[in-house]
Amino acid sequence: MEPKAVVEELFRRLAGDDRAIDDLIAENMVNHAAGPQGREGWRQILSVIGHDLGNDAKVEHHHLIAEGEFVAHHMTMRGIHRASTMPLLAGTQPTGVEVFWTYIHIWRVVDGQIIEHWACRDDVGLLRQIGAWPAATTP
Repeated sequence: MEPKAVVEELFRRLAGDDRAIDDLIAENMVNHAAGPQGREGWRQILSVIGHDLGNDAKVEHHHLIAEGEFVAHHMTMRGIHRASTMPLLAGTQPTGVEVFWTYIHIWRVVDGQIIEHWACRDDVGLLRQIGAWPAATTP
């Protein structure tokens, strides 16, 4: 399977196929975005996000661009701020408000499995939505 197809398949199957992570993410995947590593680390990350923003959170895919082994993925996750267990939200009270969290992921895919991951997230935007970061001011 081509790298772009692997990433598309991962997100298509994540909505209800528990085997998607086993099939498409290498056991020892390196997560350069910090946090838990490997396949089990990815399960932990998704579990915490699901806990904090709801397992029914929706993903809007904006761009998926592939070159060789690399796939760039621009997406926005939409959910309800229900808990604050992820390190980014530590110390904030759940607000119950709908939030939007935009990411750019870079995935490296070899032999049909994701072996490396990088991410750039709009954390400030998420924190502003829950009132944990001051709003931008103009001079």
